[in-house]
Amino acid sequence: MTAKPFSRLLLTMLVGLLPMFGHAQQVSGNGVKTLNPPGAIKSTGTWNLATRAGDFVFIAGMRGIDPATNALVAGDEARVLQAFKNMQLIAQSEGASLRDSVRLVVYVTDMFRYRPIVNKVQEQLWGSGPYPPRTIVEVQRLNQDDIVEVEGTFYSPAKR
Repeated sequence: MTAKPFSRLLLTMLVGLLPMFGHAQQVSGNGVKTLNPPGAIKSTGTWNLATRAGDFVFIAGMRGIDPATNALVAGDEARVLQAFKNMQLIAQSEGASLRDSVRLVVYVTDMFRYRPIVNKVQEQLWGSGPYPPRTIVEVQRLNQDDIVEVEGTFYSPAKR
C-alpha cells in the first residue's frame, strides 16, 4: 500500500471515530466555537452547551442534571450543586476556574426557598469569596419543572 491510499484510509478511520467522542466543535466565520466537552450533559434541543468567543466562554443555563444518566438529581441542595458543577465542568474544559467567572445569572422557581440554597452552594464552591457578579431571578417555571438554572460567562484567554 502506498502512502497516499494509506493516508486516506487513516483519515477515513479517524473521521468515522469522531461520533464516539461527542459532537465535533464547530467554528463560525468569526471564530465563535461551539463547545461540548466530554462528561458534560447532553443538549435537549436547539441549543449548545456553550460557546467560546475570543477570550470569553459563555455557558448556557445548566440545571441539576446528572451527566451519567441525563436525569435530574434528587434533593434541592444536591440539584443546585449539580447545576453549578455542570457549569464548572464546561468552564474548566476551556481553562477557566470558578474564580474566572465574570457574571452569573441564576433562575429559581421560588426565591424565598431556593436563594438561600444557591448562596450556600456558592459559598461551598467559591469559599469566602470574592464572588462573581450575580443576578438571581424568580421565574414561574423551568424545563421539567426544575427548581434552578444557572448560566455563566467566564474569562479564559484563548491560546494563541
